[in-house]
Amino acid sequence: MSGGTEDTPAPAGRGRRLHPLTPWRRAWAPLAGAFAVVVQNPDEAGRWLGGIAVGWLLLATAAGLLLAGLYGYLSWRATRYLVTDTELRIRTGLLFRRSAHLRLDRIQAVDVSRPLLARALGVAKLRMDVVGSRSADELAYLGETEARALRAELLARAAGIAPEAAPTAGEAPAHVLHQVDPGTLAWSLVLRGRTWAALLPAAALTPVVWLTTESPVAGLLVLLPLLAAGWRAGVGSYLTLYGWTVSESPDGLRLDHGLLQRDHATVPPGRVQCVRVIEPLLWRPRAWTRVELEVAGTGAEGGGHGGLLLPVATRDAAVALLARILPEVDIAATLAAVEPVPRRARWAAPVWRTGYGYAATGAVFVTRRGRLRRVHELVPHAKVQSVRLTQGPRARLLRLADVRVDHGANGTVSARLLDAERAAHEVAAQAERSRIGRRTAPPERWLTGT
Repeated sequence: MSGGTEDTPAPAGRGRRLHPLTPWRRAWAPLAGAFAVVVQNPDEAGRWLGGIAVGWLLLATAAGLLLAGLYGYLSWRATRYLVTDTELRIRTGLLFRRSAHLRLDRIQAVDVSRPLLARALGVAKLRMDVVGSRSADELAYLGETEARALRAELLARAAGIAPEAAPTAGEAPAHVLHQVDPGTLAWSLVLRGRTWAALLPAAALTPVVWLTTESPVAGLLVLLPLLAAGWRAGVGSYLTLYGWTVSESPDGLRLDHGLLQRDHATVPPGRVQCVRVIEPLLWRPRAWTRVELEVAGTGAEGGGHGGLLLPVATRDAAVALLARILPEVDIAATLAAVEPVPRRARWAAPVWRTGYGYAATGAVFVTRRGRLRRVHELVPHAKVQSVRLTQGPRARLLRLADVRVDHGANGTVSARLLDAERAAHEVAAQAERSRIGRRTAPPERWLTGT
């Protein structure tokens, strides 16, 4: 159950069912499990299967598929969803019933996902994030047209549009703000250290293991997991981030991406608690940057692909896009205002000291960290939940302290190694900035601006 109560379950026989193809979404699971057992125990599986005739084996496989399909069909029959004036009700479960009530005014985002096979079959998955819930409820699968219509209706109802008008409100119009060039995306992944973090150890360790053990199997056991990690960081990321497009609409910033699996997400700017601007070392000569968000109600990070707003863009393009989220902030001037930590901080962090910095403007609390991978984090004063000063024994000796700011997405931003006297002053000043910021903050509701 998410975002509501369970005292009035969706009545049996009411509501709408999912797409008729839904029962087969997990019908392959028994066969996949059996195949995994055979691969892990080839000798025993060979002896066991050797005593079974081919006909009986095919019959058993067909029976397994039939039983899995029957269970999926009965589960599909038991699953319904219903949109009322105040909530979305989802009733699932064949053996163990579950009734989820998602209050429409607490729905944070409604995302559409279309895996490759689902695209071929004309179906889509709808995923709902609710404020205050750590997990997301989903409807898998709906017809593509039905999924788009239901998403538009839920967003309209969440915005406060009259219930009788919401089903026909349609999807809010949007215009493209930025689209990531495929070539730039490919080069950015090549120049990221994460892409090579698995490939280089694979190239170095595999020959050593092979030669020392004289076993090619041992070498493969080392090589394959590292190659899989490199694939995910390189080719896998490219397939996921391909065609990344940011569009603006009345319901927020829309993110569309994916080559094989197309995903559609929405980021309500009013719920953004923290903005993270990342500049890896090898990106800086090209003035490239990556932008991530932390959004209230969707865990530590939310929106897009793991909290991602832009996988790669020039700094000018990123600054222009961030102006849509933080319109009162001059991003370029804010980042330029960051001051380095005192020189005596080198005794606490001799290598990384030059990466730390801090500034506070009239709109945001901003910190900097990282020498090779430079990261700026900006928290609007209105989103600050608490502020505190921390100081260990060595920091007290050096007259240094950290200022830690907690925001509404259950995250923390730290200004490291500040002068202790200034840190104490900033804690008091930040508390006052937050109080004033909350009083003058713009509304967070979608579409209506109320």
